[in-house]
Amino acid sequence: MRVRPLYIPCLALTALLALSGCRPDGGDAPATTGDTPAQPAAPAGDAPAPAPPMAADEAGAAASADAEVPVLEVTTIDGVPYRLADHRGRWVVVNFWATWCAPCIKEMPELSALDAMREHIEVVGLAYEDIAVDDMRAFLDKHPVVYPVAILDVYDPPKDFATPRGLPLTYLIAPDGRVARKFLGPVTASEIEAAITAAGEPGAPAV
Repeated sequence: MRVRPLYIPCLALTALLALSGCRPDGGDAPATTGDTPAQPAAPAGDAPAPAPPMAADEAGAAASADAEVPVLEVTTIDGVPYRLADHRGRWVVVNFWATWCAPCIKEMPELSALDAMREHIEVVGLAYEDIAVDDMRAFLDKHPVVYPVAILDVYDPPKDFATPRGLPLTYLIAPDGRVARKFLGPVTASEIEAAITAAGEPGAPAV
């Protein structure tokens, strides 16, 4: 999938890098979700990183709410169509992330293990950034995962999911297609499985 170039004014980029908790250059400045003032610096990976800013005329889209039963249709970096509706009957972890986001990278191995070890749980990674497919493949060669990955157009993200205000952002989709839980910031396999167990729906692991 081709992604249109993302142009960010120099001043906006400077402000983003100053605030971001996981900057493209790997720095460790404090992170903020955009809703609260910046807090004192925390260890890398403990807080979500601000998502790329959007154009002013798209502010309305940024405020959109999540659909109760979201539709998601994307093409993975391997050229394979992915439709969320095709995965009814299983729990699906929809993970918004980026290659420059340290907390995102930190949780990838655990999400990959969850996908591989739990037959009733699947994961799909949605890269919310401007990156070429070849560059993404090179990144995944160094940080391999077993689940499919697609690159999103940050100016035209999936409309049934609210525009990310920070990364990582993870949705837990129930077997009937409903949003069961939403996690802003790093999430662990145990937290996901606990949410499934708490829901008490088909597919939840026995306790």
